[in-house]
Amino acid sequence: MLAKKLFVTALFASSAVALAFATPVSAADKTDRAQEAIAAADAKIHTAESLGTGVDAPRETADARAALAMAREDLKSHHRSEAIEAAIHASALADTAIGDLQRHQAQASAAARESQRDAVAAAQDQAATAQQQAATAQQQAADANARADAAQDSAARSAADAAAARDAAAHLAAQPPQVQTSVTTQQTTGVHHATHTVVKRRATTTTAPVTNSSSSVTTTTTVSPQPQP
Repeated sequence: MLAKKLFVTALFASSAVALAFATPVSAADKTDRAQEAIAAADAKIHTAESLGTGVDAPRETADARAALAMAREDLKSHHRSEAIEAAIHASALADTAIGDLQRHQAQASAAARESQRDAVAAAQDQAATAQQQAATAQQQAADANARADAAQDSAARSAADAAAARDAAAHLAAQPPQVQTSVTTQQTTGVHHATHTVVKRRATTTTAPVTNSSSSVTTTTTVSPQPQP
């Protein structure tokens, strides 16, 4: 749309300029052509201002307005040729303002696209970092779970070993002790050794030497196994 408007305005201005310099011309024709050149310059300046050249290219827009005012003054003073030249100059200044505006807009668009690309790249980097952090956290959680499972297994094995030890101790304590008694007799006139071994399930451990004038008897009782504390 912008290009079409610029083309129509440029075509109108070019036609007015061509007519203004066509020869030979009468004074009335020259006045008409000056008016056409002024109208074309005015239209181009209006187009430039509507596009925003008053903000992006204020100096060129102001110069175009000044040249257009000078063209009108020249025409009022019957300086038709000068009026035509001033109108042409006003149109050229308007073109310059439009060109500056288009250049600034192109630069702004390029900067916006670059900024958008940077924003997208930054967002992608942040997403990748977040995914990496999430993966690391998941791995750490899995490692922690594995250590917890190993600790539970170790505790279960320790508890089983302790239970087995208690069962063994209880079984051993429940068995009655075996008592072994040895009796040794010694004669004074001669030595005679006699040993009698008696195994009993229940007995009291007793060691007592027996002595008389002719012989002595020693009794030794051994309890096996020893009761557990």
